[in-house]
Amino acid sequence: MDIIIAYVDGQDPVWQKDYEKYMNAPVLAKRFRDWGTLPYLFRGIQYNMPFIENVFLVVSHESQVPDWVDRENVKVVLHKDYIPQEYLPTFNSTTISLFLHKIPGLGEQYLYFNDDIFPVGECKPEDYFRNGKVSIGISTHLFVSGMYKHHVKSSNQLARKALGKCPSPFFIRPQHACIPMLRSECEKIFSEQEAAIRGSVSRIRSNDNLNMSLYMSYLYYQGKVINKRISCKHVSMAAVTPSSIGSYITSPSRSFVCINDVSMSEEKYVEFRKALLEAFESKFPHKS
Repeated sequence: MDIIIAYVDGQDPVWQKDYEKYMNAPVLAKRFRDWGTLPYLFRGIQYNMPFIENVFLVVSHESQVPDWVDRENVKVVLHKDYIPQEYLPTFNSTTISLFLHKIPGLGEQYLYFNDDIFPVGECKPEDYFRNGKVSIGISTHLFVSGMYKHHVKSSNQLARKALGKCPSPFFIRPQHACIPMLRSECEKIFSEQEAAIRGSVSRIRSNDNLNMSLYMSYLYYQGKVINKRISCKHVSMAAVTPSSIGSYITSPSRSFVCINDVSMSEEKYVEFRKALLEAFESKFPHKS
C-alpha cells in the first residue's frame, strides 16, 4: 500500500510568481500559509502506518520540496511527471487528483492525503482495503450547494454512464478523509471516458470540473466499496482554542485528525501555529 501526499508551499517565490500570473490575483494567505506541520505527517505515517511501502510527495516545482525531505525514502513527484503539459502550471486540486493514477511506480492500492490530514492514532491496513475492495464512509445526497458538490455530482453522473446505469438525481459523496483507491480501476474508467475527463480539466478551478470522486463512484457502483467511515476527527480553527487542539493531538480519540484553516489575525495564527507545533513535537518527537 502506498501513500500520495499533495503539498503546496505558498511561500515559494517560484510558485507565487506562477500563481499571480495565471490567477491574476495575490496569493491568499488562508489557503497557502505555512503551518510547519508537514514533518509530523511523515512522522505520523512512520509511527502509525508501518505497513506503508512508498510515500509519494506531489509538488509543482523542485523549489517546493523542503530541504529536510529524505529523498531516499520519499519519492518526489512533480506535476510534470504525470499531468499532461497542456494543463500546467495548475492551481486546481481537481486537476492534480484526476491524474494521480498516472504517477510512475505507484502501487495498485494507495491512499491520497491532503497535507492537513494527520495519522495520530493506530491504523491498520484493513481500515482502507479488504478483499479487493476499498473501505470509506459514503453518504447519499440530492441537493447541490457550492462548487465542490457540483463537481461530485458531475463525477457521479459520468461514473454511472460509464457503467451503463440510468441517470439519477441522487449522488454519492465519500467522506473527507484520506482516500483509498485502486489504481487499475482509475485507469479503466479514465481510458473509457478520457475525452470527457480531459474536457473537464482546467488550470484554475471551475464549475465544469470533475474530481477524484469519479473514481470512488466508479468503484461504488461496481460493489467495490465497503461503506464504513474512516476514523477521522475534523477540527476547524474557528471552533477550537489553541490549547484544545493541542490536547486532542497529544491524546486523540480517532486515528486521524483533519485540521481546517480559517481566516484569522496574524496574532491568532502565531498562537495556533505554536500550539500545533508543540503538540505534534510532543506526539512525534523522533524524526522519520
